[in-house]
Amino acid sequence: MPPARRSPGWDLEVRAGEALAVLGRSGSGKSTLLNLIAGLDRPTSGSVTVDGVAVHELGEAALAEYRRARIGMVFQFFNLLDDLSVEDNVLLPAQLAGMRRERAGARAAELLDRLGVARYARTFPGLLSGGERQRVALARALMNRPPLLLADEPTGALDTTSAGDVRALLTELNAEGQTILLVTHDTALAETCATRTIELLDGRLHRDTAAEAVR
Repeated sequence: MPPARRSPGWDLEVRAGEALAVLGRSGSGKSTLLNLIAGLDRPTSGSVTVDGVAVHELGEAALAEYRRARIGMVFQFFNLLDDLSVEDNVLLPAQLAGMRRERAGARAAELLDRLGVARYARTFPGLLSGGERQRVALARALMNRPPLLLADEPTGALDTTSAGDVRALLTELNAEGQTILLVTHDTALAETCATRTIELLDGRLHRDTAAEAVR
């Protein structure tokens, strides 16, 4: 993955196939970094480039297209639409991207089956456990085969067993080549899933540790 940068003071490059865990106290800049990469915030200086796209130069319409095509996002509290079924939540990114209905349906069924929630396809998210909802959120994030998966505290709202399941899923996805950037306070997630860990302190890069030193 080409460089994602935040100024002033430091540059960050995330390569294709990496799983990068971003650690740091509240207020250290973790969410800001995630928002810059997603195009939700704009840098006051410097640049952000993802998969060859200069994100900081995009207008609003182009940013929406960029997020649909190149970014999958998973949130701590799932951000599923409770008035849509599980299947319809997963299909939503494909519909916004104009994917053909047959292809989208096949892709959604494949993801729900793989993530172990196919039996809930017609169920509404509010009836599922936290772990099940996070699996649905992962399926939705992966729907358009994004080059980069962003995960914001993906285990933060889960019990121990569900958190372990999500850690295993993210590790498996990365082993298959999915590039992942995750913000977390879950050191077990960083130790299990990440091929590299960075720590932010007061908006600056404090530590950058390769997997050999983490595991």
